[in-house]
Amino acid sequence: MPDKGKKLPNPEPASGRRQFIKLGSLAAAVGGTALFAYKYLSPDPFDKSFPIVNAGRPDRYPPDSVTLNRKAGIYLVHAPEGFYSLSAVCTHRKCLTGWRPELGIIVCPCHGSKFRRDGTTIEGPAPRPLPWLRTWLSGEGDLMVDRSIILTDRQLVRL
Repeated sequence: MPDKGKKLPNPEPASGRRQFIKLGSLAAAVGGTALFAYKYLSPDPFDKSFPIVNAGRPDRYPPDSVTLNRKAGIYLVHAPEGFYSLSAVCTHRKCLTGWRPELGIIVCPCHGSKFRRDGTTIEGPAPRPLPWLRTWLSGEGDLMVDRSIILTDRQLVRL
C-alpha cells in the first residue's frame, strides 16, 4: 500500500520538455515548408527565359555612369566612347555584385571579388571577369541588352 505522506514526482517537467520538442519540430517543419514554397514561387531575377532587357532611353544614363539594373542582373555603363553592358552576377559564386562609385569599382559582397568598370578582375576569388553582354539601340531608340549573348570582343553602342 502506497505511503500517503510521500509525494509522487511531478511529471510536469518531462511533459514540458516533450511539449517544447513537439512545438520546435512543428515550427521547423512549417518554416522549412514556407521557405521552400517562397523559393519555388518567387521569380528568379537571373532567369534566362526572357533574356532581352529594354534598358530605356540613352538619355536616362548620365555620361560616365555605371547603373545597376538589379532586377535584370546587369550594369549599363555610359562611357565617354559609348554604351556597353555587363553581367552583374559574380563569376565566382553567382552573387549579385554592387557598384561602389566612391571607389570606382564593382564589388562582390559575398566573397570580396573586385572588378573594374569594364568588368576586368582586380582581385579574386572570381576566376573570370564580368562578361560583356550584347547591347544595341532599338528602332524606337531604346537601349536593349541580350543577357544570353556574351561577347568575346568588346562592342560599344555609339550614339
